[in-house]
Amino acid sequence: MHTLSAEELRKIYPESDGKPMAENTLQFEWIALIKLNLEACFVQQPDVFIAADLFWYPVEGNGGIRVAPDVMVALGRPKGHRGSYIQFLEDNIAPQVIFEILSPGNTRAEMAKKLKFYANYGALEYYVYDPDHNKLEIYTRHHDQLYPHAYQDVWVSPLLQVKFEWTTETLLLSKPNGEPFLSYLELVEFHDQAIEALSESRQLLKQEQQKLVEIKSEKQQIQRQYEAGLVQVADALQRAQEASQKAEQERQKAEQERQKAEQERQKAEQERQKAEQEQSRVKNSIKAFQSMGLPNTEIASILGLSLEELKAYLIDLL
Repeated sequence: MHTLSAEELRKIYPESDGKPMAENTLQFEWIALIKLNLEACFVQQPDVFIAADLFWYPVEGNGGIRVAPDVMVALGRPKGHRGSYIQFLEDNIAPQVIFEILSPGNTRAEMAKKLKFYANYGALEYYVYDPDHNKLEIYTRHHDQLYPHAYQDVWVSPLLQVKFEWTTETLLLSKPNGEPFLSYLELVEFHDQAIEALSESRQLLKQEQQKLVEIKSEKQQIQRQYEAGLVQVADALQRAQEASQKAEQERQKAEQERQKAEQERQKAEQERQKAEQEQSRVKNSIKAFQSMGLPNTEIASILGLSLEELKAYLIDLL
């Protein structure tokens, strides 16, 4: 267990390099969109940590090995504020899902270096989106490397269950419940609409409450007028219920009789088929014994038939 103070940890693992979170407003909007909506996806799960532009230090004692993903998700780690993600202080759990949003300033060499970093230090899913050119790259881990997926218009993150849907205009993201990711402005608009709807609902509730007071007064008057008839209504309901129960019992009885009759019919049919099968077997046996040249008396004896019964079968065979 480490014995370093918070100040000593910050010296070894700085929390900032002085660089801005995003190079332009478009990149910032995408980072905020992904971070805020992922937090909404996992708001009920205390062991999912999500951060944006936070240094990740994967190697204990080496503050030079670091990267600040645009957005990262660490499953199995508690929510809470952090100055950086120091992996050995996080049960040595590496962030499993990484998002990078490209800006014009990102170079191929820089992105290749980041891909190698995430592959070397345990990321399981890696998403790179270029909003300027509407291009999405998807990488998933196989053994010890991150490999790109063939381009797909629709993709669901195996770990997050977030859906990526590419269109010719933009990339659409959806939560596991199917709700779309909303921008900050859309969230504000949704909040304002909810507040307005709540205000209207409260006003309507107030009006309805006043109506209820009036209705209650009228109801009391009506109730006094009809109390005398309540007993009659109750009696009528009781009789109707008894009649309904009796009718149901009769229906069930009739159904049982029908089922019994059906069973008897099926039994008779089975007996008939059995008798036909037996007659067919006996006839076939008689034919076989006749072809063997056996006399009728011997055939009757073998089959356990009287001569009269055998003659009846012989007549049917003619």
